[in-house]
Amino acid sequence: MSQADAQPSDEKDKTTRFQFPSAFTILFGLIILVAAATWIVPAGQYERVENPALGREVPVPGTYKTVDSNPQGIVDVFMAPIRGLYDPDTNQANAIDIAVFVLVIGGFLMVVTRTGAIDAGIGKVMVALRGQERWMIPILMAFFAAGGTIYGMAEESLAFYALIIPVMMRAGYDTVTGVAIIMLGAGIGTLGSTINPFATVIAANAAGIPFTDGIIARVIILVLGWLACVVWVMRYAERVKADPSRSLVFDMKEANEKHFLQRAAPKQTNSDEFTATHKIVLVIFVASFALLIYGVAALGWWMGQMSAMFLASAILVGVVARMGEHEFVDTFIDGARDLLGVALIIGVARGIVVVMDAGKITDTTLFWSEEAVTGLGTIAFINVMFWLEVALSFLVPSSSGLAVLTMPIMAPLADFSEVSRDVVVTAYQSANGLVNLINPTFAVVMGGLAIGRVSYDKWLRFTWPLLLILAILITVVLSASV
Repeated sequence: MSQADAQPSDEKDKTTRFQFPSAFTILFGLIILVAAATWIVPAGQYERVENPALGREVPVPGTYKTVDSNPQGIVDVFMAPIRGLYDPDTNQANAIDIAVFVLVIGGFLMVVTRTGAIDAGIGKVMVALRGQERWMIPILMAFFAAGGTIYGMAEESLAFYALIIPVMMRAGYDTVTGVAIIMLGAGIGTLGSTINPFATVIAANAAGIPFTDGIIARVIILVLGWLACVVWVMRYAERVKADPSRSLVFDMKEANEKHFLQRAAPKQTNSDEFTATHKIVLVIFVASFALLIYGVAALGWWMGQMSAMFLASAILVGVVARMGEHEFVDTFIDGARDLLGVALIIGVARGIVVVMDAGKITDTTLFWSEEAVTGLGTIAFINVMFWLEVALSFLVPSSSGLAVLTMPIMAPLADFSEVSRDVVVTAYQSANGLVNLINPTFAVVMGGLAIGRVSYDKWLRFTWPLLLILAILITVVLSASV
């Protein structure tokens, strides 16, 4: 008998079983592919003019022309993740503010967790909801969908994973359930945006129409899409609760329980004891998230202000819990360290767009899309445009970036096909929202999955039938709207 034959079968399985690449490998592979494309795809640019309503430059229809190519080489590939965070050549901050926000959130959450307040609070919630835990799913998904449709909740949703996932696990569900509540909840809200200033309003302004035009179709997509997502998540969650082995992450059950439920040993280990300190800490905790939402929606906050607010909240919690200076600093750093991988993923994901823009192939891709829809009939035009926006969303995941890039070109083309411009706006935001439920180039997706410890292939297995349902819903609504 050979040494290989003598090896136990389970050990051979571990050494020979295919493992899906990590998020870093997927994203770096995409950077390489996009860099290779800059050697093949013709470089080109549209002329751009300042749009006063948007406060930024937009492409001018009919002005595309080829330009000298700028193929991206091996140095550019390795510089892409760096430039994705911060471009040293132009002193432009790209995603560094988001990465810092993630690190501060990690520190804040670890400080709060170490006090034992979250454990005690979850225990009280579980007692109050005993037997009715499943209703947390539609309620929470409605909350996140509201954030998505009102102000395009995206990066700020990363702050909620470490809160929602332990609650779902204590209720008998798994990490996929927690990730789905947030990602699908906020995602379907953005997909069905109604007054979202970062998607609907920008796109409508770029198309030259009031943002309220076409709102009925968007509300229909929002309500029916939210219902489909809720049913999908609840069915999965109930299956997992009835039989934990049916969880997509069952192989990580013990590791996830240790990571999410036991990683930060609280100062008071008796989670049944709900002290006055716990109550004050939880008030600060909830108030911080309420202030986050208010600041983004009403005060125009972005990552800098949100990071500062959570840093101040972490210090306040440390004072209330009577943490010593050394204990507070060590705890905060431990929490930031836990999310360091997420912060780095954000830079790598942004690096894909950096390479595309530097290689001057973004406008070429848009020009090909313009050529594809020219001269089509109404229903054909809007559906082809939807799928073109789907493809472009993989390359330009930012809802505002995609709106500014495509709407000045696609909206005038709709006039020639006798399609209302508001339907074009609906198609754009639906396509971008659909793709950003799974988009590997979207930092929110890869960051959320990293926090939830859900691999990308398992997320695809969970979502692909739902994506098909949503795509059919969108197609029907768009076709009926022309």
